[in-house]
Amino acid sequence: MAASGVMALSGVAFADNVVNDVDVAAGDNTITAGGTTTIGYKVNATGVGSDGQAGCNASDATPATVTLSVPANVTASKTSLTFTACNAFQQVTFSSAVAGDYNINVSNITDAGVGSYNNQANWTLHVAAPPPPPNTAPSVSVGGVTDGASYEIGSEPSPSCEVTDAEDGNSTVAAIITGTLSHGLGTQTATCDYIDEGGLAADTATATYAIVDTGNPTIGHTLSPSTPDGDNGWYTQDVTVAFTCADVGGSGIDTCVGDTTLGEGEDQSVTGTATDWAGNTATDTVSDVDIDKTAPAVALNGGPGASYYYGNDPVAPTCDASDALSGLASCEVTGGGTSVGAHSYTATATDNAGNTATATLNYTVLAWTTKGYYAPVDMGGVLNTVKGGSTVPLKFELFAGPTELTSTSAVTSFKTQKISCTSAVGTEDAIELLTTGGTSLRYDTTAGQFIQNWRTPTGAGSCYAATMTSNDGSTITALFKIK
Repeated sequence: MAASGVMALSGVAFADNVVNDVDVAAGDNTITAGGTTTIGYKVNATGVGSDGQAGCNASDATPATVTLSVPANVTASKTSLTFTACNAFQQVTFSSAVAGDYNINVSNITDAGVGSYNNQANWTLHVAAPPPPPNTAPSVSVGGVTDGASYEIGSEPSPSCEVTDAEDGNSTVAAIITGTLSHGLGTQTATCDYIDEGGLAADTATATYAIVDTGNPTIGHTLSPSTPDGDNGWYTQDVTVAFTCADVGGSGIDTCVGDTTLGEGEDQSVTGTATDWAGNTATDTVSDVDIDKTAPAVALNGGPGASYYYGNDPVAPTCDASDALSGLASCEVTGGGTSVGAHSYTATATDNAGNTATATLNYTVLAWTTKGYYAPVDMGGVLNTVKGGSTVPLKFELFAGPTELTSTSAVTSFKTQKISCTSAVGTEDAIELLTTGGTSLRYDTTAGQFIQNWRTPTGAGSCYAATMTSNDGSTITALFKIK
């Protein structure tokens, strides 16, 4: 590029040259990105002109100014150079961080004095990319687990591969896990391999570790029935003991043993055992289980036989009971009776478990045998005609089986009742009969019979029933008509 100055005097001055000291052979025009090169610029005089100048246009009163054009991505230490003399270099340092070819040109040369200039200082800066750094092999280690360590099942860490690489940067990659576990237990090996982007491989790293289960399982139980249905904490039926085992978060249950059905017995116990796959165990014991399914033995001692006659009451029976397991809680006798008819005594025995048993004694109280009324009274529903106000002897006998009764206390009452003369049905309430002359019931030992003298009422045409009732409830009735 050429630039011209202004000729101020007559005559012609030779044009000076603007040059630089770029030495291509020495590589002054080539740098590595990020590097620098220093280039010297100067003005060379070309001879003495007609103006009388001594061959250097820049040495007059007005210096020469050289302006450099520097492209983007290139930095210059300065871009404007002022020359007041020739052959003296001014240094400019150029740098660039971006690879490429850049033209460094003189864009303008100015001088207000005499003379002109030739631009011979344009050049090209070659910026080369930096060479790749040397590649070194990466290294890798196993992270998360320690070689030879043991970890609790469910809490074991996750192995990883930790990569250190000076060129590619550090990173974390997945480890390869080998080893077969049984129920989550066993030994595993984490293996780490890595090849960097330059193709260099790290030395293989491994860590072998164990997964263990040191926690015990749990065990509990249920009873069926869940609570006694007997008394005093006793069961009265078989009891089934069932065990439930668990190993939450562990290796799981291998065996759960102990289920048992208990029969009769006192203070029984059952132990269940839970074992996990690691061999850890836990036990649970059910104790003090009392079972009595058998009712007590019971009997009645004494008391009446199959039957007896009224009034011959024997002593009531007593309860005889025993229980071989839970023991006897109570034995009670209920029932009985002394009236004529069928009766029974019942013995109820209860053991401490609430089992009961009964024994029964059945018997009959026999009625007395009545005989009479004897003559002069007619029986069999015949109406005996008697004079009102007269005395009628009512004669009879009482027998308790073969034994004749002779005490008047055996008779409860004598009553008369006005009745219909045609149907013999009572028409008035019965009343105590009247006795004659203040006489009362007596037993005639000579005749061997009871005698009750009855003074008949007055009132012709009326009819009466005269009834004797003995203590056992037996009766004798005769019918009478008053004339």
